[in-house]
Amino acid sequence: MREVAVLGVGQTKFGELWDRSFREIGIEAGLGALVDAKLSSADLGALYLGNMASGSLIDQEHIAPLILDYAGLAGRHLPGVRVEGGDASGGLALHQGYLAVASGLYDYVVVGGAEKLTDVSDEAATQIAASTADHEWEVVFGATLPALWALVARRHMHLHGTLREELAAVSVHAHEMGSKNPNAHYRNRLSIEQVLHAPPIAEPLGMLDCAPFSDGAAAVVLGPLEEAKRHTDTPIRIAASQVACDTMALQHRDDLTSVASTVRAARAAFARARRAPKDVRVVEVHDAYSISALVALEDLGLCEKGAAGKAYASGSFGLDGPLTVNPSGGLKAQGRPFGAVGVAQVVEIVRQLRGEAKDRQVPDASLGLCHDLGGTGATAVVHLLERAG
Repeated sequence: MREVAVLGVGQTKFGELWDRSFREIGIEAGLGALVDAKLSSADLGALYLGNMASGSLIDQEHIAPLILDYAGLAGRHLPGVRVEGGDASGGLALHQGYLAVASGLYDYVVVGGAEKLTDVSDEAATQIAASTADHEWEVVFGATLPALWALVARRHMHLHGTLREELAAVSVHAHEMGSKNPNAHYRNRLSIEQVLHAPPIAEPLGMLDCAPFSDGAAAVVLGPLEEAKRHTDTPIRIAASQVACDTMALQHRDDLTSVASTVRAARAAFARARRAPKDVRVVEVHDAYSISALVALEDLGLCEKGAAGKAYASGSFGLDGPLTVNPSGGLKAQGRPFGAVGVAQVVEIVRQLRGEAKDRQVPDASLGLCHDLGGTGATAVVHLLERAG
């Protein structure tokens, strides 16, 4: 298999983009990635588009050819593939694009992710999000994703002594990082007290422990590493791309405080890249809920079990620490347009490895990790990216 590089990145602002359509934001992100890669649409072999729920959100299925059509590419008859995996749709789309280039099937592909979540009510968006859990065993009895993650939080607190203040520190950290990101949905800072006194959602999680529903799109251009120097002075190699799945329902898992799909995907990624968790300098993890960030860092091997909350509370994950977490602001502050999340994580890590992140730049970043998650962990995607030269 060929080595694969990220040649270009593009992203829209995340937030309430009521004045912009799904196709507009998708085309903006893709065009930005092409320009960044110094490529034209004539160079492309395929489009892979991560999207979770366009049918429910905008009454439009069949969206990959829609984007190609309105980008003026219908006449080229390119293959366009929509990829769905809950919140992990974007990460899965990137995995598919990576495999296509690595196999030699195509030389250059665009991988995009997009979602328009604010076009429906919060109640409808919550129902759509819950469809990533097990409907027969969980959702039909009234469980929402916040409620399911609240069960995880309670168990984590019981087993590992995690404090409510430590959960709150996740959101405080995310908003501090998001305040430096011009594309973030929320750029306001938070205090521990604000998080603790926010309206309750599912005990112990409050409103400020949960990422917002957002609109937004992100895209990357992938190509063979051997050609990367033609497009960028700082090629970013995809050192590993791994996917793993687990049970849908929490009740069928051995341990509520660990997501086996994340553990398996991370181990496979580190083995593939011949690297170890200690080598990672910057990471984007799936922090749709404050507890999910703690579980992710522990399952990835970046923290000991039960230690992530204390590390957040002590401020260890800032720009100057040995490991910087979610410099974009993560899902909590940058935003949570389901299909775009996994691609936006890669956009952020690429900018970090290139040294282009400005106020949120992580010093000496050479290896980064992206972690995308569907539902409560039925799907996990892990990418390792490194500066190639």
